[in-house]
Amino acid sequence: MVDTDRLTGAARELGGKIQGAVGDLTGSHRDSAEGRFREAQGAAENAYGQAKDGVRHAADRAQDYAGDFAHDARGYAEDARDYAEDAYERGSQVLRRGTRQVGHQVAEYPVASLVIAGLVGFGLGLLVSANRD
Repeated sequence: MVDTDRLTGAARELGGKIQGAVGDLTGSHRDSAEGRFREAQGAAENAYGQAKDGVRHAADRAQDYAGDFAHDARGYAEDARDYAEDAYERGSQVLRRGTRQVGHQVAEYPVASLVIAGLVGFGLGLLVSANRD
């Protein structure tokens, strides 16, 4: 969309050129100078409108990039969530299998399990008491 300052600036610039040319043809220094002044005003207004268009265009592009970035970030977050859910489910399955296996071993070898548990407890007690000295 073209800024209205560009349109009015271009019209004022053209009008100033015409007035300046008519002043030159008729020998009117007043019309010639006034025309050149209007031409300069129109050029400045046109440049201002072009700058506004440039800023608007840059803002639109930045908004588009931000939207693309947000869309990508949502996709990455969803992928991470899916990965975490899968890891949690696999971990839960491994823990249940491990618990069943330990339960079977304890049921099959109760005395050996007690000895192993006692040795692990004794070892932990040595580690804890070694840190206090």
